[in-house]
Amino acid sequence: MGDELKKAPATRAPANGAVDAFLEKARGVAVRDGGRGRLIFALDATMSRQPTWDLAQSIQSEMFRTTAAQGGIDVQLVYFRGFHECRASRFVSQGAGLGALMARISCQAGKTQIGRVLAHALDETRAERVGALVYVGDAMEEKLDDIAHLAGEMGLLGLKAFMFQEGDDRTTAVAYKEIARLTGGAYAAFDLSAPRRLADLLGAAAAYAAGGLPELEKRAGRGEDAARLLLSQMGSR
Repeated sequence: MGDELKKAPATRAPANGAVDAFLEKARGVAVRDGGRGRLIFALDATMSRQPTWDLAQSIQSEMFRTTAAQGGIDVQLVYFRGFHECRASRFVSQGAGLGALMARISCQAGKTQIGRVLAHALDETRAERVGALVYVGDAMEEKLDDIAHLAGEMGLLGLKAFMFQEGDDRTTAVAYKEIARLTGGAYAAFDLSAPRRLADLLGAAAAYAAGGLPELEKRAGRGEDAARLLLSQMGSR
């Protein structure tokens, strides 16, 4: 994939003004530094997700803040929405930069495209190591067998998925937990009425991407509930 706002595999909708602005902004804040951790931050941007998108935008800086002591982290934003539109920014090094990128995107009605997110994450980590994939969503509308195959490939490459589900839909929970299991990652649910939980989960996942299990264990030892939750699942395999 090139240096532009990238399109995940398959046919996509043409870019609009908001996406063009997103692309231009991404060029301004992107970095490439092999000494830093890398994390892919993927969100469902279909219409039902607008409140969660707004929340994620407001707290995404937690990922950068919690990894500062480990030398920082570079984060790539991936999202899908509408009719077969799935896009990715370049990796950015600042919470403000990622927030600016997210501000350019509006949610649109459409089906989930989790398979394309996982396929993109595989491509990225094959090119250069990615510490973790963080996915935030509330639905699963694809064949789990197909998704599981991609998740299994991620597991073989050591790319762990942290699947964070808004709400309590049972079908979605089963799928997200299976993706987490196959990749060696972790699953957690959250509710918009408690935004701090999502912030803590993002911070813990970013800490893993930057510092690996030792950093997550350190945070769990300090009593951080989110770190304990993720570590308990990762350590049970």
